[in-house]
Amino acid sequence: MTQLDQQVARRLTRFYVLALTVIAVLSLSGLLFIRRTLSDHYDDSRVVNVAGRQRMLSQRLTKLALLRTTEIPATDTASFAALLNTWNQSHRQLRDGMLRMEKEYLVRKSRRIDQMLTQLEPVFESMYRNLVRINTASTTPEQKKAALQTVLRAEPLFLEQMNAIVFRFDQESFERVRALEQIEWVLTVATLLILLIEGLLIFRPVVNHTKDVIRKLTESDEALRQSNAQLNVANTDLENANRQLVITQRELLWATEEKYRLQIAEENSRSAGLLEGQEEERRRFARELHDGIGQMLTGLKLHAEKLKAVPFPEPKHRERFEELCTLIYDVIQTTRQTSHNLMPSVLSDFGLGAALQLLAEQTTRSSGIPVSYEGETEGKRLTPAQEIGLYRIAQEALNNAIKHAEAQQITISWHRDGTQTTLTVEDDGKGFTQKAGPKKDRPPLPTNGLRNMHTRARLLNGELTITSKRKKGTNVTVYSTDTRNA
Repeated sequence: MTQLDQQVARRLTRFYVLALTVIAVLSLSGLLFIRRTLSDHYDDSRVVNVAGRQRMLSQRLTKLALLRTTEIPATDTASFAALLNTWNQSHRQLRDGMLRMEKEYLVRKSRRIDQMLTQLEPVFESMYRNLVRINTASTTPEQKKAALQTVLRAEPLFLEQMNAIVFRFDQESFERVRALEQIEWVLTVATLLILLIEGLLIFRPVVNHTKDVIRKLTESDEALRQSNAQLNVANTDLENANRQLVITQRELLWATEEKYRLQIAEENSRSAGLLEGQEEERRRFARELHDGIGQMLTGLKLHAEKLKAVPFPEPKHRERFEELCTLIYDVIQTTRQTSHNLMPSVLSDFGLGAALQLLAEQTTRSSGIPVSYEGETEGKRLTPAQEIGLYRIAQEALNNAIKHAEAQQITISWHRDGTQTTLTVEDDGKGFTQKAGPKKDRPPLPTNGLRNMHTRARLLNGELTITSKRKKGTNVTVYSTDTRNA
């Protein structure tokens, strides 16, 4: 751009900004005048309404005073005291120049209205005092009649003067609106003149300059089209490359997800096989304990029972023999308990509910901690895998509560709702904070047991949640679905 073009551009810019500024100032001034006048007119209308209401209230109060003095029954249920108070407050607010209703309204009064309100004041005070006297319970009937006569004499004068005040308020409000109209006409004419000057001194030079710019733009348009054609070819190639890249990313994502699903399936299969092998080994070892060592210990007990009839040379030998018999009995009971813990026969014979109830009773006897069972003991059976899985979770949770929780009460509950089963082991022990690291004065958390419980719950297509707070106890809950009936 040459120096002349720069000078013309700066001059046109100054003119244009100046013209727009003047137009904006005129427009904003008109808007402000209109908003202010509308607000004032709204206040004036409320003032006129309140002034007109004063006439109605004076007539209504006079009627009520007449009915009250003559003791004629009236259907008007309005409170005489409330109407009198409203009439008094409105009069004084009109006189003071500020109405206080839902908000404050300014009473714009001229000197003439102030004079009219001053002339009205004695009439109002006379009516108000006598109306108050009529409303007072201690006033005698003769005093009420005298007060009523005063009110009836003052009411026509009050209405006449109040009517003149209302019309005066309305007239002054109308005069302010007409003054606004004149100001609005002045602003409109000034705005039109500014627009005309802008069109002659700014718009036409701008149009000529724009024509020159458009000509130059037209000359460079062809070169731009050629560049765009080349860019379109490049964009097409880039889109094809991006499309191929997206396809490759999708295939890679699918392959990764498939690999992850296979890993999960393999892990579940490995875990299921490992747990199944553990359970099978437990069954075999439980049978060995029961059928092998258990039978041998039972035979040993029977032989010992036969030896009780044999006389002993010394009482000390008899005492040792009794201790030996007691030890044999304890070993038999321990062997049976161990065999039952490895694979309880009641689980396969009577189901999960009976096995959990027996587990609670045996744990109470062995540990001395009260363990209660709530739930079903008979009914439709679950699958063997579900029953042994839920039983092992309950057994592990109960073992953790006894070893680590220092609980005073443990509750095992198992409920079914259709295909949904819920197993809960809850204690009132010291609990633990799952996110905190182990401390020296606190035993380590049974992480292996928790991991085993989560694995068993996952293999049952269920969900295991552990809720625990320090000194608030621990709650272990398993939600599982009977896929056989789902």
